[in-house]
Amino acid sequence: MQSPEVRVEAVLLLVFFVVFVPASAILHPVDYLVLQSIRKSLADLPGSAFFASWDFTADPCAFAGVVCSGDRVVALSLGDPRAGSPGLSGSLPPSLARLSALEELSLVPGLVAGSLPAAFPPGLRFLALASNRISGPLPHSLAALRGLRTLDLSNNLLSGNIPTALLRLPELRTVILAHNRLAGPVPASVAAPLLRLDLRSNALTGSVPSLPPSLIYLSLASNRLSGHVDRVLPRLNRLSFLDLSANRLSGPIPGILFTFPISWLQVQRNQFSGPLRLGGPLPVSGATVDLSYNRFTGKVPAELAPAGRLYLDFNRFEGDVPAAIVDRVVAGGMRVLYLHHNYLTGFRIGTAASVPAGTSLCLQYNCLVPPVDAPCPRNAGPRTARPPQQCAGGGKKG
Repeated sequence: MQSPEVRVEAVLLLVFFVVFVPASAILHPVDYLVLQSIRKSLADLPGSAFFASWDFTADPCAFAGVVCSGDRVVALSLGDPRAGSPGLSGSLPPSLARLSALEELSLVPGLVAGSLPAAFPPGLRFLALASNRISGPLPHSLAALRGLRTLDLSNNLLSGNIPTALLRLPELRTVILAHNRLAGPVPASVAAPLLRLDLRSNALTGSVPSLPPSLIYLSLASNRLSGHVDRVLPRLNRLSFLDLSANRLSGPIPGILFTFPISWLQVQRNQFSGPLRLGGPLPVSGATVDLSYNRFTGKVPAELAPAGRLYLDFNRFEGDVPAAIVDRVVAGGMRVLYLHHNYLTGFRIGTAASVPAGTSLCLQYNCLVPPVDAPCPRNAGPRTARPPQQCAGGGKKG
């Protein structure tokens, strides 16, 4: 049996709906009131006219950004989605959680601030609130959204830890939390069937945990992660994009990684070390591979020749550059090859051959005199070759 308070609230909602809502509108009174609270909490930035159509004397299901099914709101796209739109200001009202049928909620880039609502509609499948000024922690209620498939909260001011249960949601495919202020570890035992995980540019610490083999896109760049990855990466054989750059990762890179269908591989600015032992040639012709600013040693693998852009600078490679890579550069298939600041001793190019115009080749500060005169990036420095004492006997002092 309903309490007197519940019966009074129901009567008041019914009276409001009958008296104040036009006959053309069919929206449920609870959803109607939530839309009103959204309109009070958010405002157009100068140059935006998104809320111009939100006239509550008309049918709310005809408002810009509102999609209804029957008498309930099922999707909300807040703000003008056209490129260059100024977006909105204000904050997200807690009443959003009362849109019980809502499945999609998005917000265009703007200046919406404040914290995330403590709760969200239980049936939410798509949540995208990127590029605003939302701050505070990720609410644990996100982990209760069992049907959530896409979560994009990137480019905000979010802080605190990533809730462990969030990355275990059974339907979750895309998580983009990049460019925030999140700290602590990447949750262990990521069980969600993720296709994309983007946590770059935060302050995450600890090691890279076990990740689902379903991943196609993985970025953990620009954090403070440490430890080895040689037991984590071999399982991710569907990857086409991998960025682990600008962390404190160390140890070897598993050779099998280079046999995955990766078109963009970035592990620069870490502490990876040891020789590279590839399991075969790169399967993606024209791939970008950046291994710079590490401590790799040994020969440059010829299996890297299919790359379109290859960055091996600031390592400890030695010996001759493989003929397969030289031929690829001469043929115009490799548009960038940076080898400066290693201990290489040869780049054997035929006397009649030349480097195609538009190709960037840098061989400075090795144990050789560059056979071709090619402009180098500024980080190569002014010196053409290493001092002889650093090259004698393969000494590695610089």
